[in-house]
Amino acid sequence: MLYLQILYSFTSDDITTTIVPITLFAVVAGPLCNFQRFSHIVFWIWLHLLHFNVANQIIDPQEDGKNKSSRPIPAGLISLEDALVLRWALIPICLALSACYSFQVFGLSLVLTLFIIFYNELKAHEHWISKNFITAVGYACFEIGSTLIAGKDMSRLEPTAISAICLSLAVFTSTLHAQDFKDVEGDRLIGRQTLPIAFPNLARTSMLVALPLWSICLSRVWGVDTLCTLAFTGYAAMVGLRFMTCKTSKAARMSCKLYSLWFSVAHLLPAYWRYFHEGQNYAF
Repeated sequence: MLYLQILYSFTSDDITTTIVPITLFAVVAGPLCNFQRFSHIVFWIWLHLLHFNVANQIIDPQEDGKNKSSRPIPAGLISLEDALVLRWALIPICLALSACYSFQVFGLSLVLTLFIIFYNELKAHEHWISKNFITAVGYACFEIGSTLIAGKDMSRLEPTAISAICLSLAVFTSTLHAQDFKDVEGDRLIGRQTLPIAFPNLARTSMLVALPLWSICLSRVWGVDTLCTLAFTGYAAMVGLRFMTCKTSKAARMSCKLYSLWFSVAHLLPAYWRYFHEGQNYAF
């Protein structure tokens, strides 16, 4: 049980920000061909997220000790030496699992592996331009891989799935700095230049503008009715306003959670299109 607790603790902070929205996205974009694939999707996402997080958390454990002491290395659940072994052992494990599904899923796992090295060992995380680029590409790999696993043919994507992934990538790229506000204090201590640190006013204003605009755009693309569009856009405006006006670390954490909820709902909109515009052609 201790080993499971350690593995879980590496990824616990990213359940609502990564695992939940990507899983929901894969289920509706794939679409999910049968119930058995659901567990495969969740495990594939979690395993690759574990790979990324272990690689990330061994880079600067001293900084984690000051700002994120609950993480497994500063909490003493695992030694840095053992975490290093786990970090490199996860590469063949992720690749082998992905190869069981299709060559395309294996390729995405390989791309993720290379970009994880670029992000961590090659220090791409230190500047907001390279950090955001690598994060966006990585997120796209997560979405494409999980969507392939969900579908009937794990070697290709349906046209609706391709459109959904392109839109999701655009949304994520323009709003992913929402997750950096809560880490401003720790990032500033180690000299990391995230967008909220380099351009704080621009970063906050972009949230106020981008969330409502994307809500309207996505609602139009996926044929959402007027009432749901107003509710979705109103919620987005409220979240964007929080980023503008609530600037404490505690407030930023809550804003990030509210953003994650908005992002998860955005990931579900292709299901609206499939149900009301394509018909009930898939089973949950």
